[in-house]
Amino acid sequence: MEFAEFYARSRDACLRAVLASVGDMQTAEELVAEAFARALAGWRKVRKHPAPRAWVVRTALNLNVSAWRRRRRELPIDGHDAPAPATGLDRVDAELMAALLRLPVRQREVVALRIFLDLDTARTAEVLGIAPGTVTAHLARAIAALRGEFLTAQRQED
Repeated sequence: MEFAEFYARSRDACLRAVLASVGDMQTAEELVAEAFARALAGWRKVRKHPAPRAWVVRTALNLNVSAWRRRRRELPIDGHDAPAPATGLDRVDAELMAALLRLPVRQREVVALRIFLDLDTARTAEVLGIAPGTVTAHLARAIAALRGEFLTAQRQED
C-alpha cells in the first residue's frame, strides 16, 4: 500500500482515536498531522509495521506527552495564554467525549486503540507496551465506568 492510500483510509480513524485520548480537536488534528508526517518520512519502516495505524496513534500520543512535558516547564503570561475553545467535537458525540475525558489516561488510550481503531488485545498491548491482561482489565474498567455514567444520566432523565 502506498502512503497516500494509507493516509486516505486511516486519517479519520486515527484522528478519532487521538481525539478520544486528548479531548481537544485542534490538538488532536495537530498531533495526527505530525504523526502522519513522521510516518511519511519513515514510510519504508512504518508500512512494514504490523499495525501502521496504531503506530500513527501511538506516535501522536507520544508527541502529546512530549508537548505536555515542555508546557509544564513554561510560565504562562496572564491573559495571553488562554486556551482556545474546543470545536469540532461533532465527529465524536460531545457527551461521550466528556465521559471519555473523565477516564484515567491509560483507560482512554485502551479505548482509543481497541474501540476507535479496532485493534485486538495483543496488538493494543504491544502498542502501549503493557501486558494483554492489563489491556483487558483497563477496557473492562473503562466500559463499566462509561456504562455506569450513561445509565445514571438516563435514569436522571426519566
